[in-house]
Amino acid sequence: MAEEFWRWKESRWTNPDLDWKAGKLITGGVDVGSVSSQAVIMVDGQLYAYGNTRTGSDSPNSALNAMNMAMGETGVTYTDLQYTVGTGYGRVNVPFGQRAITEIACHALGANFMYGPSVRTVLDMGGQDCKAIHCDEKGKVTNFLMNDKCAAGTGRGMEVFADLLNVSIDDMGELSLQVAEEPQPVSSTCVVFAKSEASGLLRAGWPKEKVLAAYSSAMAHRIVSLLERIGVEKEFAITGGIAKNIGVVSRIEKELGIKALRPTMDTQIAGALGAAMFAEAQVKKSAK
Repeated sequence: MAEEFWRWKESRWTNPDLDWKAGKLITGGVDVGSVSSQAVIMVDGQLYAYGNTRTGSDSPNSALNAMNMAMGETGVTYTDLQYTVGTGYGRVNVPFGQRAITEIACHALGANFMYGPSVRTVLDMGGQDCKAIHCDEKGKVTNFLMNDKCAAGTGRGMEVFADLLNVSIDDMGELSLQVAEEPQPVSSTCVVFAKSEASGLLRAGWPKEKVLAAYSSAMAHRIVSLLERIGVEKEFAITGGIAKNIGVVSRIEKELGIKALRPTMDTQIAGALGAAMFAEAQVKKSAK
């Protein structure tokens, strides 16, 4: 079987310090994205478990797969979830969800939990688009902008390049930084044309790291132009899968002249985390 260079690592985690059975309030959040799906379980406002998996061809199944992964061997069942919120592209298709909330609202709230209440600008670099979000100290959205749905500048674009170059998607960021000097960015904003341009550069003798540097630079520039349209307020945080790509992140930071806050947990779970927090707020509101 041929190696699938685009395939990123799926993951799950359980908080070893929490006993969910002793919890009073258990909520779920599911983010069904275009490329990946995440599910989060929160217990009394604390992150208890999550699952991070690839989105399949069908949103309801992707939601179930992600939540089953989060539940794992914990013993938590769907009946233990007091409220579940769906978010992402497949948010209305979460079969066990009671409500759907936009990923923009969920990423802002999730980033507030992950990075702290000082965060004012959130960049969500997802599988199919990028969003620049401004939020207040409670993680409430005050303004946002998103790019057009196009694979260039997104996780899907990176997957295409991983396969083109036969480089594991997990290694692309580090490899793109292994150049003596930064090449000119690829000129194409569309991933189909960028791939064609990159193929030409490879035929012309460019090494993989130089091609990757040129593509990462073009991606970073495209993302920075989005951020500049809305303005970057400190503190600045990045969520989504490409937040794990040091090559793209370091180039964004260099262009902006601002260092992004360093994550303490998986950046891909921000949307699902925010959804689980909205679910918690809903339960508390109903109790009143």
